[in-house]
Amino acid sequence: MSSPIPYNHRNALASTIAADNASSIAGKIVLTTGVTQGGIGSFFVQEIAKHKPALLILAGRSPSKVHATVDKIKATPESADVVTRVLILDLASQQLVRDAAEEVLSYAEDHIDVLVNSAGIMAGPYRTTKEGIELQFGSNHIGHFLFTNLIMPKILASKSPRIVNVSSDGHRFSAVRFEDPSFSGGVAYDEWEAYGQSKTANILFSKALAEKLGPRGLKAYSLHPGQALGTSLAPQGFTDDDLATLVAKDKEIGWDRGFDFRSLDECAATHVVAAFDARLDGFNGAYLENGKLSDDVQSTAEKPEDVEKLWKLSEKLVHETFTY
Repeated sequence: MSSPIPYNHRNALASTIAADNASSIAGKIVLTTGVTQGGIGSFFVQEIAKHKPALLILAGRSPSKVHATVDKIKATPESADVVTRVLILDLASQQLVRDAAEEVLSYAEDHIDVLVNSAGIMAGPYRTTKEGIELQFGSNHIGHFLFTNLIMPKILASKSPRIVNVSSDGHRFSAVRFEDPSFSGGVAYDEWEAYGQSKTANILFSKALAEKLGPRGLKAYSLHPGQALGTSLAPQGFTDDDLATLVAKDKEIGWDRGFDFRSLDECAATHVVAAFDARLDGFNGAYLENGKLSDDVQSTAEKPEDVEKLWKLSEKLVHETFTY
């Protein structure tokens, strides 16, 4: 895919790209999920905070962890005066997602310019959400699907609304298991297929938003940020056994690219492009990596019919329809 964006190498930096897009960041209201210190989401908000956004809404499950990121922003001279707001959001409980969305809808501000769904979990033993949905799919996709749609009135009220869903090249591990998304209650569970299913869903969700709401001005993108060690993506801890199963899964599917570990500044670069670079406007629904457009979407996320199938499955799992 020909990209109009020049950040076309793996060493593109969020700090540099944020400075390049300072005029697009200034004055924007940005809501970001997954902002725990040491993670990619927190680095993203810390960098854009330096360029005069109107308001940063920082969403996470743990108040103390979100406030730690607020403290980091306030302790940085370039962003000390930025207005921040903490939103408690537990993506593993649909009721708590609804509570958080209701709070957002009650804000005095009449719009949200950019929503970055950056929160995510990876691998680990079989667990479920409060509703009994496999936890990776239930948190990484279903929680974000519900939250995004519930606050959509605020997003569509923006003059230039954007939604960014953070996926991963881990989408290679599995398409969406439409007939059995929760792995038969854990009986058929594979941690990497579960992760892959959730990341495939992030890509398909972005395409659905672009198709359904592009005519109303919404831009939606998904991305692969790159691998960053030491983040909160695997809160249970990423063990040697997890790494062994990952290597084995890649061998099983014939993936031989290995790992490409990067700094947080490099990993957050594509977040900034997806959230603010106006040169993406003609590529609604696209997948990005390395700070640019990418045609490296795997077969797991390529079927056009899966876009609407996932939307319908997601509506079924949240017991609510969203028609635009």
